[in-house]
Amino acid sequence: MTLCQFHIVSPRPPRGPKSVPSSASPMSSVGPAGHAFLQPTSHHLGFSPATPDPSWAERSRGTRHGSLVGPAGGHRAGSPAGPRARPGAAPRAEGRSLKGRQRRVSASSLFPRAAPMAAIYSGIYLKLKSAKTSWEDKLKLARFAWISHQCVLPNKEQVLLDWVSQALVSNYNKKHELEDEVVEKLWAYLDNVIHSKRLQDLLKSGKTVGLSFSIAEIINKRLSEAYSEKTQQNIGTVLSCSNGILSTPSLSIIYTAKCELLVDLLSKLSKLACQQLASDDAVGSQLFSVLQLTFAQYLLIQRQQTNPNRVFGRVTSHLLQPCLLLRHLLTVRSWTQADDNHVCQHLSREIRSQIETLLHAGLFQPELFSSYKEELLSEQESQEKKKGSLKTLLLPVNTVQTKLGSDLCEPALHGAVVAGSVSLLYKLFLDSYCKAENHLVCFHMLSRLFGCLRLSDLQEAGRSDTLFPVDWSMELLALEQLLNLVLSNDIYNVASDRIRHKEVQFGFYRKLAQMLLTHSQASIPAWFRCLKLLMSLNHLIVEPDLDDLVSSAWIDAEAYDPRTKKPQETLISTIFQIYSKLRQFPRLFEEVLTVICRPAVDELRPSIFSAGLTAKLRECLLELPPNQILDILCLFVEKCQTLIIPAVEGSVDIALKLMSVCSVLHAFLFNMRSLDDVTPSPVVLRTQRLMANIQEGIIQPLMELLQAPRREEEKSELWLRKASDAALLLVYTWVEVDALFGVSCSKYMSPTAETAVTEPAARHWGISAFLPGVEEQCWRRVMELASSFASTSKYCLELLTLQKMKMMLMQTKADLQALHHAAAFILESGRSTMSRGESEPWDGDISVITELSYPTAHWHLVISNLTILLPYLSLKDVEYIANVLLQTLMTAEAQEAATDQEPSISIAKISLGLIHSSLLPEMRVLHCAFLTHLIHQFATVLPTSTRDSVDLPLQQLSVTSIPWHEEILASCKTVDALENKVQKDELSLSWKTLEKVAQCIALLAKNGCPIILKERQLQRCLGLLEIVSLLKLDSFLPSDCTRCFLVLLSLLVNTRASVSCSKLLLLKVLSTCLHLLRCLQAGRNSNSVLKVLHASDVLEAVMTSQLTACKFFTDVLTVPVWAQYVQEVQEFLENFLQMIIERRQSVKLNLEKFMSFLVSCRPDTGAAKSIEWKNWNPEAEQLLLTAFTTLCHVVTLHLQQLPEKKLHSVDVLCALLEPVVLQMVRTVEHGLQSNTPNQPLPVAFIASVSTLLKADLSHPVKKDWQKEPSGCWKQPRVKLYQEFYSQILKELPCAGSNLQFLQLALQFLTVFCSVPALYPEKETAVMVVFAIKKLLSGPAITIQVIRNMEMELTEVLVQVLGNCSAEEFYAIMRLVLQGLEVRNIWQQKAKEVLSAVSLTKLLLSCPLSGDKGKAFWFASPQIITALALQTKEACQDQALISIIVIPILETVSALLRQGEGILVNPHHVSLAFSILLTVPLDHLKTEDYHGVFLGVHEVLFSIVQCHPKVLLKAAPSFLSSFHRLVVSVMHEGRQKGDRGNVDEFEMILKCAHLVERMYTYIAAEMEDFTVFSAFIVAHYVTELQKVTLHPAVKTHLTEGIYHILDLCIERDIKFLNASLPAGVRQVFKDLYDDYNRYHKAKKQGEEKYTA
Repeated sequence: MTLCQFHIVSPRPPRGPKSVPSSASPMSSVGPAGHAFLQPTSHHLGFSPATPDPSWAERSRGTRHGSLVGPAGGHRAGSPAGPRARPGAAPRAEGRSLKGRQRRVSASSLFPRAAPMAAIYSGIYLKLKSAKTSWEDKLKLARFAWISHQCVLPNKEQVLLDWVSQALVSNYNKKHELEDEVVEKLWAYLDNVIHSKRLQDLLKSGKTVGLSFSIAEIINKRLSEAYSEKTQQNIGTVLSCSNGILSTPSLSIIYTAKCELLVDLLSKLSKLACQQLASDDAVGSQLFSVLQLTFAQYLLIQRQQTNPNRVFGRVTSHLLQPCLLLRHLLTVRSWTQADDNHVCQHLSREIRSQIETLLHAGLFQPELFSSYKEELLSEQESQEKKKGSLKTLLLPVNTVQTKLGSDLCEPALHGAVVAGSVSLLYKLFLDSYCKAENHLVCFHMLSRLFGCLRLSDLQEAGRSDTLFPVDWSMELLALEQLLNLVLSNDIYNVASDRIRHKEVQFGFYRKLAQMLLTHSQASIPAWFRCLKLLMSLNHLIVEPDLDDLVSSAWIDAEAYDPRTKKPQETLISTIFQIYSKLRQFPRLFEEVLTVICRPAVDELRPSIFSAGLTAKLRECLLELPPNQILDILCLFVEKCQTLIIPAVEGSVDIALKLMSVCSVLHAFLFNMRSLDDVTPSPVVLRTQRLMANIQEGIIQPLMELLQAPRREEEKSELWLRKASDAALLLVYTWVEVDALFGVSCSKYMSPTAETAVTEPAARHWGISAFLPGVEEQCWRRVMELASSFASTSKYCLELLTLQKMKMMLMQTKADLQALHHAAAFILESGRSTMSRGESEPWDGDISVITELSYPTAHWHLVISNLTILLPYLSLKDVEYIANVLLQTLMTAEAQEAATDQEPSISIAKISLGLIHSSLLPEMRVLHCAFLTHLIHQFATVLPTSTRDSVDLPLQQLSVTSIPWHEEILASCKTVDALENKVQKDELSLSWKTLEKVAQCIALLAKNGCPIILKERQLQRCLGLLEIVSLLKLDSFLPSDCTRCFLVLLSLLVNTRASVSCSKLLLLKVLSTCLHLLRCLQAGRNSNSVLKVLHASDVLEAVMTSQLTACKFFTDVLTVPVWAQYVQEVQEFLENFLQMIIERRQSVKLNLEKFMSFLVSCRPDTGAAKSIEWKNWNPEAEQLLLTAFTTLCHVVTLHLQQLPEKKLHSVDVLCALLEPVVLQMVRTVEHGLQSNTPNQPLPVAFIASVSTLLKADLSHPVKKDWQKEPSGCWKQPRVKLYQEFYSQILKELPCAGSNLQFLQLALQFLTVFCSVPALYPEKETAVMVVFAIKKLLSGPAITIQVIRNMEMELTEVLVQVLGNCSAEEFYAIMRLVLQGLEVRNIWQQKAKEVLSAVSLTKLLLSCPLSGDKGKAFWFASPQIITALALQTKEACQDQALISIIVIPILETVSALLRQGEGILVNPHHVSLAFSILLTVPLDHLKTEDYHGVFLGVHEVLFSIVQCHPKVLLKAAPSFLSSFHRLVVSVMHEGRQKGDRGNVDEFEMILKCAHLVERMYTYIAAEMEDFTVFSAFIVAHYVTELQKVTLHPAVKTHLTEGIYHILDLCIERDIKFLNASLPAGVRQVFKDLYDDYNRYHKAKKQGEEKYTA
């Protein structure tokens, strides 16, 4: 809307009221001095003509206008009221827009026609104040008065602000009741005025305009009403007003001068924010932006307050509760996509940080510590007398506790808010007051805050557990945070507490531990963490309840959730570590044994030792004295002999105890340090007695118990199963450990050596050879019983059998028959359970194998020991393993999706591990069998009607009667001549089959009668192809390589998809087949394929099948899968053709056949060869063009590499290539003609034309045609290239971010521009650079896109600049310099600047010599100056940081590096520092920050490396720039409560590493810089004193500054100690001490041994 203007032409205003006759002229009237006043019409006012409001005119007619003196005072005598205008002249239009929606009105509807201009001047204010004027008209007048430059009321801005303020205040004070619509318009008017540019300009000019305090009061009142009415729909304008007031210093004084109003506003806004967060509505940014601004204003005021008691009272009375509730809701809010992104990512974090700052500064000021101390300590404990009476004593803790009471928020949220708040309050308390002398006060604060939690109620006697699981989780999390703070701040000193404070802290923690163990919460991770923290404080806190801890947190704890198991393992590991260091491990395991011997809670008692606990146990056992370990083992053995073994029969509970005891014995014996020859003899003798005791006292009684005859129904009883599991586990453990001790310790005498072994047992390796005292018959009955349970006992039988094989293999002469029997037994043992296909993951614990986890454990055993088992397995067994391996891989994906998060073992993981390992190719028989089964699976995918056809390739390749594996076995056998002949015949049988299959595939490709597959069958094919891709294809034997190749070729040639199938799925299958074929032909045995099939037949079969398949593809040219498929076709053809040429496989014959095939090729091979082009679909055309292009490319490349001696070969190949080139040209021309107008060039055509051009360039006579191309080439082909070039230049700027098109187009230009004679007439190299500049300035081009095509851009410019003339280069430089002009950024042409900067960087990558190089470096000072100006302007807009500033830094760095020795003027190099000191390093996005930091560092490093002389003269600038980097990385790398994501932290670490690199380089290479070393260190420690760095960041920076300290001499150290401030001096002392202790000592040690 154009603003209204009134021109008052009277030389001075009239002095009194004057009546104007109604009959005055509508256009002009005569004033007192005889001058004509211009009556404003709708045109003069700038409004569109409108019909006057008759009712308004009627009401206004005849109204007397008051004095010209306005309400705020009058003009000075004789001063004109406004600028003078010519009579009858229209005023000059000068518009300013007013924020907000405004109705269009006519001037004639606002003022009576008879009113003179002078009356209009005075009448505005009177009409605003008049009760007769409607509010609608008042608002129109007020808007008009504000925007009009010619309506000059004295102090107009203040008058209008006062008017709208008074109107709003009167309404809210009930003096004038206004309609809601009017009130909203008044708010909107106030908002528009506050945010108007006019007001901002006035304030900037120094004019004083203010608001009344009553406005702040009614804003607060309006927000309070919105909160109580629970509606936030109509407060947007009020919030906008608040935002404008608070962000304008001269207006915000209405809040800052009266802090109560600001506190009230903050409280109301916080409550509104809580209300919005608690609702289901989407969260908007307006309320939170105002809230964040209000917090910032209040924090500024709060810092200026001098009375801490008043601040404390204000915060606790008004802000504490809403702030705590708001922080909780911001923390627990589950953000959705509907919520404002700025609130989610930035404002929520910023507001939480502001709340913490507010509470810290408001509640815990240093001056308040005495009050806290007086309240928290009793009179006896207080170290000083209380000051003042109780009446005047501030009770801060009690006040805070009261505010955390029930009125904090609604009951449903109260517990969660308090739980989340106490840890924050305690952290802030410790941050303020935690010193060594205040630890007791800090503890009492802990106990008082803990009293706010509901957990404290449970400590009272007789209180029952009334908390729900969700409440328990929150309360325990809060307790964990409190205990963490105690531990990290060393609040609890055991000695001090015991000696000085009568164990007051110990008593508190003791009650806490009792409460936690009384109310066990093993399903909550925080419960375990709390106990772990108590153990870390002092193990004596939990020591009296150690049995309850072991029971509830370990033995009987049902912690099955992975989130719970980890903290449980951490707790138990901590207990292990503490008791092992205290050498009280036997004491701990006494309690463990006591708990085990209690009645079990249920039959499913969890495993005692998980994998993590077993690893921790191993660590502890390696540190313990062997006698303590033997004490524990003897204790368990004795208890087992006396209490468990006698009562195990028939008792499930005792059997479970037996299993637990045996699992502990197993864990200890398997993880303790083995005996060896240096072990003391008493320990060896005691170990021997222990082993004998186990064998005689436990194993033999259990064997006798198990071998007793029983009825069938008795064999399935649970107690018997558990007893069998325990017995076999102990037997296996005993045998394994006994064998190990016998091998590693010569002093150890095995009990088996003392017992005479019978001859048959020794010969056949019976049980008595391993386990004395057990007869063969007895053992067979035990084996029969154990084999009936798919559990631990059956698994242990397999382990024992494997142990027997190992011991047999250790003998000089192995019993082959026994080895065969043993291997077969292990495999047969799990065959039945594996065939069921039901299994679950296994955690690796032998003691807890169930029926469902047994198949996993069995498969793990087989695969882990395959190298031992495989040589002694029959071929049928090997095929069985191959089949199971394949079946498990086929179901691996679904299983992995379910178990991927768990660390446990699954069958799928085991199988995938074998496939990925390097062992499988070494097991050639298994490898071959696996391939056979895989091919058989491909054959089963075929439709049922075709499976019985034995002539099909897949059926023939999977025939089991053909000895595919004999090629492997032949190399392992020693045979006579006759057998050798038989084997050769057998081998020839497999190769004959392969030849037959190959011919069959070639015939099927020509005849074209493929098998039709449905979508489900295609999906199965794709799954099997993915399994093939897991194999190491290069490791196949020749026959297997050929088999696999033929299978894939058969799938390509002989299968098609049904019409209803997904095109994308078929494309994926074909792409995978082609990819695998390419991998096979790249292998070492790829020549074997050519034994059964000619190379040209392979190429022909592939292309024929794919062109036929293209009929199925329509409208897929734009799909990414199609591009991937075409790429695979191209790479397959390229690799195959290269193989033919490199390995000289009948090169001329094969190439000639394939070329002739392509030339005569059509998409439909079954039709007549006269099919017109119109029957081709675009997909087939693109595929054929790809084949032409690839063939042309490969032959051209080969021609370029041929030596001059082989010119005959060149002529032959060129003759072969000519028809291909002609056909290719024809195809391209047809494609271009059929291309839709105004559509971009197809990508395939660009690659094809580039290849054509390269082929022509490789022609033998290319040296001649460069001068006269039309003489040697056919003119149409030159014309084609030129037209294509013109089209590329036309489309290049419009390509956007289509990277594939851009890269191919630039590759074509690279080839084209290498021959200047090809340029069309009147076109030069400048046109190419101009097109590139337009491309780089396109709206879709980003820095990342430029980086992705940087190599191609450089190659183009190398050719362009290398072949252009000097005049053309000067034109190119002018083009670049025009883009660097600063007016571009003033005109908001940021992309123009980006293109010029990028071109400059690309020019630096090109070799410039002679006049071109001189011209560029002559302009380099101008370039650096332009870049400095651009940086200064761009840094004012944060959005331009990534677009302009980062590329400028990269360009300056490249310019300085390339200009080494050329830029001799130091001033030109010093200009770079002005750029570095301008670039901002704070308040940047993460990705921008890293780019800017890296850019600044690289510029500095370029100066340091390439211009050291300049650096010494500009040392202050260098130090300032580098210091900014150090300060920035310290700020970003400080320790934060909210660490942010991992990627962000990794980026900060990289930046810290760059700073370390710079420090190191300065110290190592710049000897002249030694004089500044003290200043560098001073800068560093000054900043270090301000922040607490993250340890990883500090490590990098410290290592760097140590190298600078190496440069400091003694005088520098004294200078630093004397000149640094007190706090900084202490930081320096700590740094220097660490430097002397770690770095200097290490350096001196290294120098000592340096030659």
